Amino acid sequence: MGRNKYFQEFIKYSTLNVLGMIGLSCYILADTFFISKGLGANGLTALNLAIPIYSFIHGSGLMLGMGSATKYSILKSQKEYHKTNIIFTNTIYLALIISSVFVLIGIFLSRTLTTAIGADTVVFGMTNTYLKVILLFAPFFIMNDVLICFVRNDGNPKLSMYAMLGGSISNVILDYIFIFPFKMGIFGAVFATGFAPIISMMILSPHWLKKKNEFHFIKSKLNLFMTQTTLSLGFPSLITEVSSGIVIIVFNTIILNLAGNVGVAAYGVIANLSLVVVAIYTGIAQGIQPLISKAFGYNDTKNVKRILHYALIMMFAISCIVYFVIFFFTDPISRIFNSENNLQLQEIATIGLKLYFIAALFVGFNVIISMFFTSTEKAIPAHIISLLRGLLLIIPIAFLFSSIWGITGAWLSFPATEIIVTILGLLLYFKFNKINTLQ
Repeated sequence: MGRNKYFQEFIKYSTLNVLGMIGLSCYILADTFFISKGLGANGLTALNLAIPIYSFIHGSGLMLGMGSATKYSILKSQKEYHKTNIIFTNTIYLALIISSVFVLIGIFLSRTLTTAIGADTVVFGMTNTYLKVILLFAPFFIMNDVLICFVRNDGNPKLSMYAMLGGSISNVILDYIFIFPFKMGIFGAVFATGFAPIISMMILSPHWLKKKNEFHFIKSKLNLFMTQTTLSLGFPSLITEVSSGIVIIVFNTIILNLAGNVGVAAYGVIANLSLVVVAIYTGIAQGIQPLISKAFGYNDTKNVKRILHYALIMMFAISCIVYFVIFFFTDPISRIFNSENNLQLQEIATIGLKLYFIAALFVGFNVIISMFFTSTEKAIPAHIISLLRGLLLIIPIAFLFSSIWGITGAWLSFPATEIIVTILGLLLYFKFNKINTLQ
């Protein structure tokens, strides 16, 4: 495949995936908007406390989908068609197992989990309702993530985008209907969100009903080697998504002590906008994954690097636009989610947005370089980047900075973490280039 062909494929895959991921991220953003209008600051607080659990569910789906679909692309380019069916079948088994765990937690442990994430008596009921329902819908979220990844890597990124956007649009419409005309409160919001992946899978169904797919469910046992491969390659996608949830949990704890429920509600605005921005970068990363994996399968190192460079240029341009919009329009952005015109919430959110989103450029680089390593079957550097972002750096830095500079330190801890990881990511990338040059 020539340079122009790769560039055209990059534009096609990355654009469609960015649009789709923005749609997917709007599942929660729609909840944020309608809950802020219908239930006020307490509703926003309950939603923000519950969002990390959604991140764990969605992250599990992406781990299975991205891990197995990456291997699927490589096997497909090598014409190992029997193995492509085995890995798809194996992924369905894993999706059912993991989904069952989430459902059992929802049935038996939702109240315990609600207490553990810090919900006080004021918001306990709403938080528990959101958590319980989102956990019960986990099988649909996870299976939808898996199927979206396989359909995209099977040469149909447009249908994947339609599915993601269709699910998101249905969520927006149902959010409005359930919260306002039906007056179902936070249960209506989460029920709309849970129903969205069902719509998405219905949109995806023509891909195999019309027999356009090259992956099939076959009779086979759970394959431990395929399981290890899927989990290893998909782990960075899990951590990328879960890190958002972990960051929210850590920040909720810190901000609850510094500014109470209003502070958590203000952070809810920032966190949900952050999910959308990260979704854009994830869309670019997922867009380049099948192209890089295909080129890697052909041992085409030159075009592997070329696709990565395209992605980084696009990411840089988007990051500049994102920060420009947020820096100059912080006040109106905050007011969209501040239906009660709470002055304290407005002040905290306005300052927080400007500081928190300094990280935009560095987050984009880290998400893309992690996917680059995953797509070329180099799991260890991808694991290092993901773990540092999601666990090993952000938590101690957040507590350290907030203890020194208060809530300003909390906002700055996020960009500080991403900058450190970016430096490490560059070092790992140059090491990777050096190895390939020597070979």
